[in-house]
Amino acid sequence: MSCVIQALRRAGRIKWLAGITLAVAAAAPIAAKEVQHADARFTPRIAHPAYVSDGPVVAVDEAHHNFHTLEGKFDPFGKLAAADGYRVRPSAVPFSAQSLTGVNLLVIANARVPDQGGEAFTPQEIAAVRQWVEDGGSLLLIADHAPFGTAARPLAEAFGVDMGTGFAIVRQGGAITANIEYRGSELGVHPILAGRDSSERVEEVKTFTGQSLGIPAGATGLLLLPPNALGVLSLDDLHRFADGAAVQGMRIGGRAQAVALTVGRGRVVVAGEAAMFTEQIIPDLGRVGLTVDDDQQFVLNILHWLSRTLP
Repeated sequence: MSCVIQALRRAGRIKWLAGITLAVAAAAPIAAKEVQHADARFTPRIAHPAYVSDGPVVAVDEAHHNFHTLEGKFDPFGKLAAADGYRVRPSAVPFSAQSLTGVNLLVIANARVPDQGGEAFTPQEIAAVRQWVEDGGSLLLIADHAPFGTAARPLAEAFGVDMGTGFAIVRQGGAITANIEYRGSELGVHPILAGRDSSERVEEVKTFTGQSLGIPAGATGLLLLPPNALGVLSLDDLHRFADGAAVQGMRIGGRAQAVALTVGRGRVVVAGEAAMFTEQIIPDLGRVGLTVDDDQQFVLNILHWLSRTLP
């Protein structure tokens, strides 16, 4: 990790914070435990919880080699949802009509392909989730920068969302960064951005190294990538880019890092970045996630829309 950050700092015009640590963590999850962890002291403060008791059941997937779990890096997300009145529990079995019975909102965060190869989700699981959503379920699918987009792509494609699968970078504040700030016209028009009242309006969201998403017909882009956004495919490309070398990439301006859509009687939000949904501490770099900008309100509003507290 340190050599990567040093190379980026030598470049001068490259501005990275926690994102590159997350990139290294994706490539080496065992080492990641030593350099990033959930903030155990995170305490959500919600003025007006959506549910006083018996809120919707939120099942967080832990059956697909997930990088984020409720007892791990996704603990702050669980605390936030519980403080808002949701009943949060892990889901440790493959997806099926039976396993999804009684679930109101399914959350999948950074599933991974098994070490021995194969797909993160079987065709049968994808079909089960698609049917469950059509019948009225709500899905929050989160897939970060490489390699997570590749693992989640077949499931996202079942809902018409194309995943970039690499790393999204932009020029902001005179520097190149993967920690992207969204404000103004880069925020879509949607109840998720408006909230239940003016106190919940989302004015600025920050992401911390993620991928890009296509916006299918009928969907709304929530976090719209600027025209100068570029998608690169690998961590090696980031190394070379930091050293000033020419790097082949795809122009991703007009794509998004979060989209919302309805499917049948159900609702879906797909996000191309995971850190904004939790709160983590990166040694020597500080906190990233829910306590930055309006990220906590953005996450709450996503939950509210998926559970139909928002229209």
